[in-house]
Amino acid sequence: MNESARRGIYASHRDILGLQVTNFDWASAFTFVEQMASMPFGQTVIAFLNANNANLMMRDPEFRAVLQRQMILPDGHGVDIASLIFHGERFPANLNGTDFVPALLTYIDKPKRVAMIGARPDTLKRAAESLRRHAPWHEFIPIADGYFDPTQSDAVMKEVRRAAPDILLVAMGSPMQEKWIDRHVGPGHARLVISVGALFDFLSGDVPRAPKRMRRLRLEWLFRLLIEPSRLWKRYVIGNPLFLYHVIRHRLKGGGRPKRRAQLLLRNQTPPLQRDGFPD
Repeated sequence: MNESARRGIYASHRDILGLQVTNFDWASAFTFVEQMASMPFGQTVIAFLNANNANLMMRDPEFRAVLQRQMILPDGHGVDIASLIFHGERFPANLNGTDFVPALLTYIDKPKRVAMIGARPDTLKRAAESLRRHAPWHEFIPIADGYFDPTQSDAVMKEVRRAAPDILLVAMGSPMQEKWIDRHVGPGHARLVISVGALFDFLSGDVPRAPKRMRRLRLEWLFRLLIEPSRLWKRYVIGNPLFLYHVIRHRLKGGGRPKRRAQLLLRNQTPPLQRDGFPD
């Protein structure tokens, strides 16, 4: 066993509403997650925290418990504001799944097998085709759309195991996708598992992306509200002020104090590995 295999993987975290959110810039996130996808054993599960997920977590203890078992990346302006209030600075990067996952697949130059679950059947097919054009050195394998009966979950995971992917992308929306992964996906299914939300809808063209300027300003939520007001007004018009209420209330109670370091362990991994050089 080499020296790195005798030590643990460490990453800096920030407390956001009682949940430890990983504090990466883009380069560190790519390097770290690529290593996780290439591990010969164990599993890393990645989810994203945005204002909407945080609101769900505050009223759903089961969802919070699931997120606490996963690696959490910061998504959007809301968690940036929370980080500023709790820790005095924004997160180094907005690692939202819609941008992070395609960029990660570009960054990983060694061919990987990528299984996909979620969305409507035609959306899933077109999303897989889009990813093949985006990163043709990887193999993309649509397993099942997101409308199967829950009793078929074990059968779906048998198909995943048969496909033997390195990476599994699950797009069912929150909190369903995170809970489903927690219940049904195990270390034998993929080394890296990511909840990707509406990614397949964007990749397929079913939902347009905001202009790049709005995305740089982290205002894609506003663009989505403008094009889908009837579906999203409650999430943003009511949800955003509710999120700020939770943040201020948590801060007044003394929450959000920073921690120097937190160990990030892989699921069912022994022994853990070390990755040095990440920011404190």
